Amino acid sequence: MSDTWGLAGGDLIAPGLTAVKSVGGGDVFEAWLAFDERLYAPVVAKVMRPGHVEDAGSRAGLLREVEMLSRLNHPGIARLFSYDDEAARPYLVLENVDGPNLSSLISTHGYLPLHQLLPLGLELCSALHYLQQQDVCHLDLKPSNVIMGAPAKLIDFSVAMDVKEAADLDHPVGSDEYMAPEQCRPGELGRMGHASDMWAFGATMFRAAAGYRAFEREPRWAQLKESPYDLPHFVPIALADLIHACLAPAADDRPRPHEVAEALEPLLERLPQARLSGFKISL
Repeated sequence: MSDTWGLAGGDLIAPGLTAVKSVGGGDVFEAWLAFDERLYAPVVAKVMRPGHVEDAGSRAGLLREVEMLSRLNHPGIARLFSYDDEAARPYLVLENVDGPNLSSLISTHGYLPLHQLLPLGLELCSALHYLQQQDVCHLDLKPSNVIMGAPAKLIDFSVAMDVKEAADLDHPVGSDEYMAPEQCRPGELGRMGHASDMWAFGATMFRAAAGYRAFEREPRWAQLKESPYDLPHFVPIALADLIHACLAPAADDRPRPHEVAEALEPLLERLPQARLSGFKISL
């Protein structure tokens, strides 16, 4: 039997919060597009699964995410509107971003063209630069945690933490294919920190640029033994070099968000400008 509340469109998640349709979720939460009567607007509701309601660790994780999102205010990070950790179905109410996640976009259409890819890189770097200023590590940047709105938004801060707390971790944290080496084997291969998010940024941009992953999914943590694949020939060399730099095994060798943004800007400026064929504007 699946660990779900069995909600359907039109059901009440909580007073004033009505489910519209499922938008996925993870091990601990199911996610719903919902309508919030207080805001009188569509939102995303993260609802704790029944099997986790009595779990102290899951409840602590919910409150940690609440605390983290309450500190953050950036155009590239989905906002927290409200929460209730004491409800029969503990939940968070988050900003609804109009757009698919990057993972589903790649699965449906393949790699992103440069006019989408380069702005995505700049927008993610903006969010990551801000997180660095706040001394916060996301630790789970991956295509399914990027919503392709305008701008793109980073979601799911369930494992995010202060950089000092991240540096003290002695166990793996993250999603296997998007974990920097030091996330896979903390202590042995270095400490987790802001550079770990830049590795995940590189792996995410690689998949968006190529349509395939930088490393094989099996064996687990292939990034510890293998070099990343080459990017396709249609990816500009300067961009390919930048992505591979983010995937450097050693944290100190990876660029910082503002450095990547500064390298992306001239690539974006060199793209052909969009034109309406057959039309001429006279002043």
